[in-house]
Amino acid sequence: METKPQGVSARDTEAGIGTRERVVRSASRLLQRQGYEGTGIKLIAREAGATLGSVYHFFPGGKEELAVAAIQHGDQEFADTLSAGLGSSDDPAVAVENCARRLATALRESDWTDGCPVTATALETLGRTPRIQEACHAALRNWQEVLAVKFRECGFGEEEAEDLACTVLASLEGAEVTSQVFRSERPLLTAGRHMAQLIRSRS
Repeated sequence: METKPQGVSARDTEAGIGTRERVVRSASRLLQRQGYEGTGIKLIAREAGATLGSVYHFFPGGKEELAVAAIQHGDQEFADTLSAGLGSSDDPAVAVENCARRLATALRESDWTDGCPVTATALETLGRTPRIQEACHAALRNWQEVLAVKFRECGFGEEEAEDLACTVLASLEGAEVTSQVFRSERPLLTAGRHMAQLIRSRS
């Protein structure tokens, strides 16, 4: 028997989200906010409104297996956010600035808690848990490719598109952490503006 869903899982239940998906979403958000070491299976189960038995039913490999699924979920969510921002304009400079603005707004609305969905876990588990590291690496590569595709579509050559994608992703990631620490949208908005200037200079 499942416990009463708490927090974000209440919305998931109303939307008809199944137990496994609720567990993954809750794990993704908790890892995002607290990191791998600070997030236990019991807490994930409680937040998802699920029993420990149901969590282990879906994830017999325990916390590490669940963390991989949670990172993959965060990967897709962040990729969707990037794609939405990039699709807002045919001008790549404007599109990247819009991405930064969307990230800044979302971060402020979460009260500065929901930053990059893989950063905390990636840094905490560096060199210790290969499966989690692989999932984090795949996520970052995916986001970089989302950006590179946009730049290629806008006429940049293969190598230049890759370079710009790497630069923009690194800038957005760093600016997002800084915005969290400062509790201010300014670092992300400033990074977006300067990335737009860089893109225009390379066009």
